[in-house]
Amino acid sequence: MADDPIRFLIVDDKPENLMALEALLRRDGLEVHRAGSAAEALELMLVHDYALALLDVHMPKIDGYELAELMRGAERTRRLPIIFVTASEQDDTRRFRGYEAGAVDFIFKPIDPVILKSKAEVFFRIGQQARDLARQRDEMRAMAAHRDQALAQLKAHADNSPLGMVELDGDLVIRNWSKGAERIFGRPASQMVGHRPDQAGWLTPEAVATLRGWLATPLAEAPPRHTLETEAMAADGRSVDVELYGSVLNGGRQSLAVQGQDVTERRQAENTRSLLIGELNHRIKNTLANVQAIARQTLRQSATLPEFDKGFSGRLQALARAHSILSDATWASAPLERLIEDQVKAGTLDCQRLHRAGPAVEISPENMLRLALTLHELGTNAQKYGALSVPGGEVWLDWRVEGAGLVLTWRETGGPAVAAPARTGFGTTLIESTGGSEPGMAQADWQPGGVIWTIRLPSGVTALRAPTTEVVPMAANSVPGEDDLAGRRVLLIEDEPLVVLDLSCEIEEAGAEIVAVARTLPDALRVAGEVAADVAVLDGNLNGESVVSVAELLAKRGIPFCFVSGYGREHLPRAFRDVPLVQKPFDPDALRHTLRGILQTDTAMSA
Repeated sequence: MADDPIRFLIVDDKPENLMALEALLRRDGLEVHRAGSAAEALELMLVHDYALALLDVHMPKIDGYELAELMRGAERTRRLPIIFVTASEQDDTRRFRGYEAGAVDFIFKPIDPVILKSKAEVFFRIGQQARDLARQRDEMRAMAAHRDQALAQLKAHADNSPLGMVELDGDLVIRNWSKGAERIFGRPASQMVGHRPDQAGWLTPEAVATLRGWLATPLAEAPPRHTLETEAMAADGRSVDVELYGSVLNGGRQSLAVQGQDVTERRQAENTRSLLIGELNHRIKNTLANVQAIARQTLRQSATLPEFDKGFSGRLQALARAHSILSDATWASAPLERLIEDQVKAGTLDCQRLHRAGPAVEISPENMLRLALTLHELGTNAQKYGALSVPGGEVWLDWRVEGAGLVLTWRETGGPAVAAPARTGFGTTLIESTGGSEPGMAQADWQPGGVIWTIRLPSGVTALRAPTTEVVPMAANSVPGEDDLAGRRVLLIEDEPLVVLDLSCEIEEAGAEIVAVARTLPDALRVAGEVAADVAVLDGNLNGESVVSVAELLAKRGIPFCFVSGYGREHLPRAFRDVPLVQKPFDPDALRHTLRGILQTDTAMSA
């Protein structure tokens, strides 16, 4: 684009050198990116295009020469100009190696600002020229696309497209009314021929005046095509949005050929699309702003990079899983229970030591995202410092509806003695922001026996018609490691090799035997019809092909099975809606529990 800046990349393992080079290079229209290592530089070059790279020769691990060789080996950076910056003496051997690695020049330290700026100016101007050429190329492509579109329109006209074709004489009397016009407006030719558009009730007087203006335009100055967007009236009284294309013909007597296109649905679709794009843009920017804030605040309060990585990744995953829940609900309200279950599956909350109770409720997308981060922080803090950090500690989570909102209580018991922290960390700030912009919606009571958080959601909560229930921890038969899969024969049908490996390891660790693996539909049909198995694991599709025939064959042979798929149940074969589904990426405990349940059900039915 014409407004895009020219970018230079400077690579040096010393921050002071990076700062000095950037200060010398700074100018209008130039964007300077800094990298402290070769690895960081390579990452930046995967994202951005640069007009020049200035590489420090002496860097740890990968030096400037090695980095240059790596750049020359990649298609994206092969032609990127390189200037080496070095404090070494002007040795011919080093120069030869630099030029052999792909350098176009050397700059020696201490750097002469005049030399640096003059050399950088050359590549800045080359970058400007490349940008201008790219813009001209895009303009030429746009012109070619416009030309192709015009040719396509003419071809559609010649091929009897579903446009309404109307011919009018010099007095704007309709002389021909096509079948397309009959379909669009519901008016037969017998009612339209011999009448003016306004007399027949087809077009408004204003639109007819525009058509008359087309006829009055001198032919030598008239454009090849006239257009008009207006409303027309159908026979049943409907208002139809139409685009009219007119051509003035003069073959002895003047006439006007008009093609009319019904664009009512397109106008409605454009309005809907505009609303959806605006909403999507809003949500994406809000999400990115949240990610940016999480990254910055986590970095500020992390003592080490591993600590930052763990804290940031955990928060980001919690946010991502909440997005998945909302996507399944098409970004409408989603159940609170599902959010809690997600935290349990992620390992943030221990299902064996979590006691929860409350009415069935759905919460709005905004509340869902904030509460996902809140539960993640509460669970993480409990694992680090609270009740879940010691054996025997427990968490009690209950909630109640209060007006249009919700009051949620988090209570820890059986853990170490706790006290209010000396300072407010980012995690506490996240918890306190659960209620949105209203202050005081989350309050902590630091009891010696465990912290008690009271969190209020002032709005965005919908109570469902279901009784209050208490969800108890999972029963013992769902705990991994039981031997009820031992000796069982499992048929595995999956097209992704790595997923096959992962599934095989989990199933075999449970004591079962993989008797056959199929990765294509023909192989799946063969093994499903020939191999003896106690249970089968069936992918939702195989390389884009439906697995309905495989499921039917397994059912016919009496081999129970479950689906393992990244698709939702609505995208799986409708005839097998009752077949258990394990979602990808799969949880090993859920897979084993599902297989045990299938085998237990099959055994009970056989008995």
